[in-house]
Amino acid sequence: MLIDHLSIIGVGLIGGSLARALRKAKLVNRVTGCNRNEDTLKKAIELDVIDDYSINIHEAVAGADVVVIGTPLSTTEKILPEIVASLKPNAVLTDVGSAKGSVVDAAQKVMGDKFSRFVPGHPIAGTEQSGVEASFAELFIDHRVILTPVEVTDASAHKLITDMWQAVGADVIDLDVKHHDDVLAATSHLPHMLAYALVDCLAGMQEREEIFKYAAGGFADFTRIASSSPEMWHDICFSNRDALLNSLELFSEHMSEIKGAIENSDSEQLLSIFKRAKESRDQFTKSRKKSE
Repeated sequence: MLIDHLSIIGVGLIGGSLARALRKAKLVNRVTGCNRNEDTLKKAIELDVIDDYSINIHEAVAGADVVVIGTPLSTTEKILPEIVASLKPNAVLTDVGSAKGSVVDAAQKVMGDKFSRFVPGHPIAGTEQSGVEASFAELFIDHRVILTPVEVTDASAHKLITDMWQAVGADVIDLDVKHHDDVLAATSHLPHMLAYALVDCLAGMQEREEIFKYAAGGFADFTRIASSSPEMWHDICFSNRDALLNSLELFSEHMSEIKGAIENSDSEQLLSIFKRAKESRDQFTKSRKKSE
């Protein structure tokens, strides 16, 4: 048995899918869930995602060997003190947040000697759906999970969380905290901002009904992620503020370059930009296929 008692604070898509996957593989003996909404926890029981639950964090965490924080980032920092106060000795704490710097800073402030047992994590997996009803055991198969251990992270805690994610089919890699936030700001957070902005922009146009009526596959592909949880992405924006602002500034500069090329009828510059982008995208596709 990999984990005797697992506690999940925030039983949604990610936390619920992790619980399902570990239970399916018979790698956890008991799963306790904790949510502010008791109806969500009752649904999780009904779906056989968890064994028991409590809306009280202390009760949910007490006695757990591994505690996974699956709440929105803004909530994580608020509940950390209560979670830490309830951890048993040598319990391992991890999270699934999309930004790591803010969470690591918050954990370092409140965990004291227990900070070495915190293993920050970020599964690069999900769907546009949210909630425990959307969870499924296969979510993490062949998807990356990034761990961002720090210098004082306990080796045995790091190994346990690595083993946990690998056991549910994930490809686990380690990154420096800042490097993670910089990379994800560019490759995940920025694309979500662009999708939200484009849909919101077009929805505000007078001709919006015709625009959406005749939108083709390219529009659907590009804006699919705008159906993701607004609350979650609101939190990510502020939790990874500096890195995201840098990515937005860089993108704005590139958009200005494209706009300038069109305004100046600079065919050569515009074609050069498009060709560079196509080559980079094609290379990304090839490398991704090789790794699968």
